[in-house]
Amino acid sequence: MTVKKDYRCDLHIHSCLSPCADLLMTPGNIIREALRIGLDFIAITDHNSAGNVRAAMELARDSGLKLIPGMEVETREEVHLLCYFPVLESLLEWDEIMQMNLPDIRNDEEFFGYQLYTDENDEYIAKEERLLTVASRLSFSEVVEGVRGLGGMVVPAHVDRPVNSVIRQLGFIPPDEEIDIIEISRNTGAGKFLEKHPYLQHYVYITGSDSHYLTDIGKCGREERGFPLTEELYIFLEEFLN
Repeated sequence: MTVKKDYRCDLHIHSCLSPCADLLMTPGNIIREALRIGLDFIAITDHNSAGNVRAAMELARDSGLKLIPGMEVETREEVHLLCYFPVLESLLEWDEIMQMNLPDIRNDEEFFGYQLYTDENDEYIAKEERLLTVASRLSFSEVVEGVRGLGGMVVPAHVDRPVNSVIRQLGFIPPDEEIDIIEISRNTGAGKFLEKHPYLQHYVYITGSDSHYLTDIGKCGREERGFPLTEELYIFLEEFLN
């Protein structure tokens, strides 16, 4: 298979539903910024919730921008996993599972930040009262199995980081899990990191912006306008590109 276009993607973006994100990170603003800088594919991956993805997909409709349904899950072991789904319905089914497996901890807005839902007019409509940036009750294996059972794909997030990465929390990527792609943080040189950790070299890797501000969207390391969708990555993501 040959990639016919130099597709650019940013598959790690937080909306205003994530308490760590700026209030201007509404789905509409995210989409407009992604289009402005020439991205082809994005994913809104809020912490443990898909609450703003439906509105985002409606806003992205007919825009020319492909929005992959996604979420950033925190496992019981405090590992962050990017979870992508081929269709919105599968993501929403997974979202129901996640909501049943989150601890009932109230969000402290003054400390953590606001968690805001938006509608198809890109207006704030509600707050999420339960804190989303917490470890769920689901293990690493349970998340991988559950997401793949719904046709989705799991990508360990920012594997190079000293906090919330699979390498830090577990010490390795479990070899029995069906993991094909890893994410390396934008501020880490992927080449040097993989040389230092040669056992990770057989994984395809991506770099997302992990953006919490509009000005960070598309900034994927040396790539200021999105990570290039290489042929190898295109093959892995083919089901999401149709």
